Amino acid sequence: MLFPSIELLSHTTNLLAAATGGPAEFNLQDAFFAFVIIAILLLVGRLIRQKVPILRALYIPSSIVAGVVALLLGPQVLGQLVSPDSPWVEGVFSEDIRQVWKQSPGVFINVVFAALFLGETLPSPRDIWRKAAPQVAFGQSLAWGQYVVGLLLTLLVLTPVFGMSPIAGALIEIAFEGGHGTAAGMAGTFTELGFPDGSDLALGLATVGIVAGIVSGILLANWGRRRGLVASAKLEPSTAESDDLEITHLEHPDIVAARKRLMRDLLIDPISLNLGFVGLAIVIGWGILEVLKQVEAATWGQNGLTIIGYVPLFPMALVGGIVVQALLARLRLAPLVMRSLMERIAGVALDVTIVTALASISLTALGANLVPFALLALAGITWNVLAFVFLAPRILPTFWFERGIGDMGQSMGVTATGILLLRMVDPQNRSGAFESFAYKQLFFEPIVGGGLFTAAAPALIVQLGGWGTLLLTGGLLAFWLGMGLLVFGRSPRSSVGEPS
Repeated sequence: MLFPSIELLSHTTNLLAAATGGPAEFNLQDAFFAFVIIAILLLVGRLIRQKVPILRALYIPSSIVAGVVALLLGPQVLGQLVSPDSPWVEGVFSEDIRQVWKQSPGVFINVVFAALFLGETLPSPRDIWRKAAPQVAFGQSLAWGQYVVGLLLTLLVLTPVFGMSPIAGALIEIAFEGGHGTAAGMAGTFTELGFPDGSDLALGLATVGIVAGIVSGILLANWGRRRGLVASAKLEPSTAESDDLEITHLEHPDIVAARKRLMRDLLIDPISLNLGFVGLAIVIGWGILEVLKQVEAATWGQNGLTIIGYVPLFPMALVGGIVVQALLARLRLAPLVMRSLMERIAGVALDVTIVTALASISLTALGANLVPFALLALAGITWNVLAFVFLAPRILPTFWFERGIGDMGQSMGVTATGILLLRMVDPQNRSGAFESFAYKQLFFEPIVGGGLFTAAAPALIVQLGGWGTLLLTGGLLAFWLGMGLLVFGRSPRSSVGEPS
């Protein structure tokens, strides 16, 4: 078994080198101190966030603040403000530290996606679909609309006027739906496809998306309350409700008892055990990706059509996590996976991904594409807000405002943004929108928002061309709009519906 392990390590090293545009060799001590500095930066980011009210008001995560601090202390900002003879011309951090950071986003994003469904109870597909179907239709419409808007803007303006690659048409969805992690994780794909500025632009758009999502969400929430559109506010409080929604996430005593029984003689720390499941999910995802690459090479790839070859590992790590969770459930070992620990593991990995990605962002690339960047951001924000105002009431049959604002928040930042806005308008979850939002992810994340299509979109644009990809995504948008408006939506609508 030693030789396959060596081969896997060698293959992973080669992938890392290709993704970063250089050798993946570095001193282990450099890597150690690189992550020690990240930990300190996160503390600094947390302190700054607590001292600056606007950052708290906008719910900007400490990891983003820490990443911006690292960027400011690097050669692109501090190094440009000092004289060429200054010892700080390369910034505060050494080149070796920055090289470790440059390679980190594409690695740690795999941990984030592998842990996404580990520890989650997977209900039957029928139950999930019954509760989440309208939400799926609206969320998918938002995502495919971002492709359509982005591709139209690129093909009609950005490419002919500014000479940008047609791949720019995918940046809105990658950044807004996928977030910082997805944008950082696809850096290697952008480079391989000849659009190295894509990752920097996507990271910038992701930052704009989070801020715009929270600001627009707050404004829309206030507008909805004034107009009486928040239907859950009209419901009588239930005796079963609690002001602390975290109570609903407590584990069942039977699960706790089963875990104690299974862990009794294992002699392993629970975090180490759960990290092992994450590693297993990543390896399974890697195996699936390799099989798909071989299938592509033996079939359509012989004609020069390459798509899977450009897909990064992280969406397959998500699939690997689902496989591991299903296997553990089948073997009655699911209690070994602690969802709370998985969230902590994924949270640390995501913090590292965001900090290192922002610390490594190219300001030169953003400056050289400032007008296209602004146009993409404006187009993405406009589409999301208009879709919420005009499509959500027609697609979501009950509690459209609560459900819609959650999806809108996710489509402009991260899942946490959507949950934040949802709890802002329905803090006691009277609408049942939180469950529908969570179930929707099972049909959403594997495809868009960092899923398989998100990862393959740049390669599809290269292979099919901008107009061909526009036709494909436009057809998918039409399909989901038809499902939402004709199948799930209803008219006339009652002002207050029942939770699904």
